[in-house]
Amino acid sequence: MRASGAVIAELQERIDKIAGGHARKRERLPFGLTEIDDRLNGGLAFGSTHEIAGGGTDAVTGAAAPLFAAGIAARTTGPVLWCMVRDDLFAPAIAQAGLSMERVMFVHSDNEDGVLDSAEEILRFGGVAVMVAELVRLPMVASRRLQLAAEKSGTMGLIIRRWRRQAEATDFGQPTASATRWRISVMPSERLPAAGVGRARWLLELMRARAGECFDIEVGACDERGRMEVARDSQDQWRMAR
Repeated sequence: MRASGAVIAELQERIDKIAGGHARKRERLPFGLTEIDDRLNGGLAFGSTHEIAGGGTDAVTGAAAPLFAAGIAARTTGPVLWCMVRDDLFAPAIAQAGLSMERVMFVHSDNEDGVLDSAEEILRFGGVAVMVAELVRLPMVASRRLQLAAEKSGTMGLIIRRWRRQAEATDFGQPTASATRWRISVMPSERLPAAGVGRARWLLELMRARAGECFDIEVGACDERGRMEVARDSQDQWRMAR
């Protein structure tokens, strides 16, 4: 029997207090899809960090994961700081996922230590809607520092895990202090009744959720408002699974 959202939220606050965090009610950012929000007690928690990685070859190329992060940030208000080492982010694609470039400030570092330092300072200071950081490795100690900094300010942190080679993707299975951990895999685009390319589709896998259940679901990729939709040909399967 699934526990109610209120019970889970109360338990989470107790856990945070025992762990030395700030015991307070977290605001949440809904996806606008009941199939997802119901399992996240309303949506993604502010004052927490959330890890995102691409599945398959996208673990290296990093196409879908940044778009997923951009869609999340697009549904918030305020500035977005994006920390990175690689200078290969395609801004028009980010804008198509709903995130206006006028809201984004990029923080470039020569190495990942610089990205980690910048990410922690931004989360600790607050004053932004979302902090996004692209990282290859995220040791448990660093993950915990980022989570504590997010809890202090109430800022949401999105950690995009991008690896240089496929073999490094096994690091995604290591322990983390992040509230959620997502894997985004590219699926065949939505079928159209006529010739053409339909809406891009993703397989979302929630691989870790603090005090919650893991699940996967096929969705239509983020639109110009940063919103997704349950893939039409998977809705019946989802209802049967529930």
